[in-house]
Amino acid sequence: MEIMQVVGSLVCTQRVAGLDHCYLRVLRTSKGTINVAVDPVGVSVGNWVFTASGSAARFACPNPEALTDLTIGGIIDFWSPDG
Repeated sequence: MEIMQVVGSLVCTQRVAGLDHCYLRVLRTSKGTINVAVDPVGVSVGNWVFTASGSAARFACPNPEALTDLTIGGIIDFWSPDG
């Protein structure tokens, strides 16, 4: 689990069947690393979220057979990052 901030959406011109038409969000870690995650929650730009990675990411999706290794698990309200 890691806490990240949503910085945008990713629009695909072609979908892979294993992504199951999930929304994709661009996330930034506290160190500035950019990641792309599946969004079953429905987050907005600027939200702070917690993520599940690896095999746990699939089980955080509505369909555990989705092909992902990073999924947004939920929104963190009133989060102020350290630093």
